Amino acid sequence: MKYVRPLSLFHELLKTSAINQGRFLGLDVGDKYVGLAVSDPLNKIASPLSVLLRKKSNIELMATDFQSLISELSLGGFIVGYPFDRQRGAPDAVRVKLFVDDLCKTGKLEGVKFTYWDECFTSKNVELLVKPLDLHPVHAKSIMDKFAAVGILQLVYLWQGYLDYVNRKMKLESAE
Repeated sequence: MKYVRPLSLFHELLKTSAINQGRFLGLDVGDKYVGLAVSDPLNKIASPLSVLLRKKSNIELMATDFQSLISELSLGGFIVGYPFDRQRGAPDAVRVKLFVDDLCKTGKLEGVKFTYWDECFTSKNVELLVKPLDLHPVHAKSIMDKFAAVGILQLVYLWQGYLDYVNRKMKLESAE
């Protein structure tokens, strides 16, 4: 896996032919689960996808799952939620970095480009929306993880998700 700055990742994707342009996979990395969301083929809208169980012992399996998703969904890059509002040494930040490092060490995702995007309050916002639904705790957790990943890719209240930011930025650049 290779880290790319957020706008660079989007620009690189636009340079490829329309047929080969990929979609983005949003990842919300938690202690026990990784919520996944995927963008539409035009990279304008994010939708919830699934939740993967996260254990140190299943990182190889997760990397294989990501390989399958890359080919099935024509993914062009990963947008990994990162807690920029906290200190780098904070447990949440360390957890995300270790997860990405572990994926890299598998060697199964060579050439896959990724960037970090602020996950500020994504889980909390989704929790506030899901709580009144009075769902079974397991079902509610699964929904929260998937939609937190959507929040990383898409607009979350006043904050911009990755897709909204890069699309607005591209519109501004083309107007100049």
